[in-house]
Amino acid sequence: MSGFDFDLFVIGAGSGGVRAARIAAGHGAKVAIAEEYRFGGTCVIRGCVPKKLLVYASRFPDEFEDAQGFGWRIGSAPEFDWSALIAAKDNEIARLERAYRGNLEHVGVEIFAERAEVTGANAVSLKKSGRKITAAKILIATGGAPFMGDRIPGIEHVITSNEAFDLKTFPKRIAIYGGGYIAVEFAGIFAGLGAETTIVYRGDKILRGFDEDLRDTLTEAYAQSGIRIVTRRTFSRIEQSGEGVAGHLSDGTVLEADQIMFAIGRAPNVSGLGLEEIGVERGWNGHVVVDEFSRSSLDSIFAVGDVTDRVALTPVALREGHAFADTEFGGKPWSVDHETIPTAVFSTPEIGTVGLPEHLAVERCTKLDIYKSRFTPMKATLSDRHETMLMKLLVDGESGKVVGCHVLGPDAAEIVQMAAIAMRMGATKADFDGTIGLHPSVAEELVTMREKWMAPTEAAE
Repeated sequence: MSGFDFDLFVIGAGSGGVRAARIAAGHGAKVAIAEEYRFGGTCVIRGCVPKKLLVYASRFPDEFEDAQGFGWRIGSAPEFDWSALIAAKDNEIARLERAYRGNLEHVGVEIFAERAEVTGANAVSLKKSGRKITAAKILIATGGAPFMGDRIPGIEHVITSNEAFDLKTFPKRIAIYGGGYIAVEFAGIFAGLGAETTIVYRGDKILRGFDEDLRDTLTEAYAQSGIRIVTRRTFSRIEQSGEGVAGHLSDGTVLEADQIMFAIGRAPNVSGLGLEEIGVERGWNGHVVVDEFSRSSLDSIFAVGDVTDRVALTPVALREGHAFADTEFGGKPWSVDHETIPTAVFSTPEIGTVGLPEHLAVERCTKLDIYKSRFTPMKATLSDRHETMLMKLLVDGESGKVVGCHVLGPDAAEIVQMAAIAMRMGATKADFDGTIGLHPSVAEELVTMREKWMAPTEAAE
C-alpha cells in the first residue's frame, strides 16, 4: 500500500494486538506495533496467566489434606513463602513476554516499546521519541483497565488486581470489593493461601449473570471454606488504620484489613489515545464502537478485544485479531461468532460454563428440560474432605439440543471445553446419551444423566 510507512500499525501488544500483527505479517503486510508497558497485555502480565499460577498455589493445602486420606503421613506442617511464589511467577511472566516479542520479531513486525497515540485517520505519534508514522490501517488493541467507581474518600489506599500480583508481603486479612470473576477468583486465592478473606458486594449474590445453581453452590462452598461474603453493601470511605486499612461500609460497619482490593469491573483503556479528537465513535463506557469486522466509524481504524463492547475474554480477543488480519490482509473475510463461548471462573471449587444459564434458557425455549446432578467426587471420598461436584445440562425440549452446560468442581474448565465443541456442532441430549462414559471420571456424569429435574413447585403439581 504505497504512500504509507506501514500497511498496519497496531497500538497495544496484548493478546488481540499481537495475534493481529503476526497474522497480518504472515499475509505479507508491513506491520508495526507499539506497546508502552510490557508485551503480552493484561492476560500474560497481570491477568489470566499469573492468576492461574496463584490459583494452583492456593490449592496445595487441600492436596496436603487429601494426601493423608490416601496413606501419606505429613510430618511438619508445610510452610508457605509468598515472596518465593511471586518470584517464580515473575520468572515465568518474563519468559512469556520474551516469547511474545520473539514471535513478533520472527515474522518481521517492527516493534516500538513506547506509547502511541492516534493523530489522524492514517497517522500515529510516538510519545517518547516524537516520531510521526503513517499507516493504511490502524488497529486499537489497548485492552481494559481496572474500574474504580466513584472516587470515595481514601480510595488511594486500595489496591486492584494489578497490584495484587506484586505485593511485597502477604496480607493476613484482605477485603475484596466486587462479585464478579476477578473478585471471586482472588478471594479463593488469598483464602487458600491462608488469609482471612471477606468479599463485599453491592448485589444480593455473587457472579451476577451466571446460572443460579452455580452461584448458590459456590456461595455455599466459599462459606464452608471460611470466606465471608457481605452483600448489599458498598464502601463509603477508606482510611489507614495502624499498619493496615479500615473500610467503612454503607451500613456503618467497619472492616479492618491489611489490604482492601477493588475488583468491581474493568473499563476500556482509551484515555488519551486521541480517538475522540479524530471522530472515532465511542460507546456508553468509552469503548470503541465497531461492526462485525472490527471496523470503527472511520474506515481505516479498527479495534479488537476489551477496548470494544463485546466479550471481554482473552480467547475472544485472539479470534477477533485473527479474523481482522485474515479479512483485511489475507483475502479471507470472516467474523467472530460471539455465541456459545465457553468460560471458566478459577475459584476453588472451579466453574466451567458454556451456553445459556437457566434464567435465559427459560425465556428462549418454549419448553426447557433440565438435568442436574450433585455428588462428591471420588478423590474426596477417602480424604473425607467436603467437596461438591455439580453438573447441569439445559436442553431445548422441542429440538433436543443442549443449550447450556454448567459444571462446578475439580477440572470444571477442562470438562466444559470439550462440551463446548459438541454444543457448537449442535449436539442433542440424545447425542450425549449415546456417548459411552469414560469411567471412572466425573465428566461421565454428563452422558449418564437420564432423569429430568423438577423444581419442588413443579413436583408438587
